[in-house]
Amino acid sequence: MSNKKTIGIALLAVGAVLLIGSLTADAIGIGSATGFGYKQIVGAVAGVIFAVVGFVLYSGKQTIN
Repeated sequence: MSNKKTIGIALLAVGAVLLIGSLTADAIGIGSATGFGYKQIVGAVAGVIFAVVGFVLYSGKQTIN
């Protein structure tokens, strides 16, 4: 497995965990504000960005060296 694919899988996993954690923060008791706070929004957006970048790295075409 190439280095880009490994990094892609790691970023995808971290992004998914961050997104799910941000969306469920209030339900699992780590949310600080009532409702959906700004920290949850930042966490969710960061999670999506990490996941998308990870997916692009993982699924990108490999070149023959």
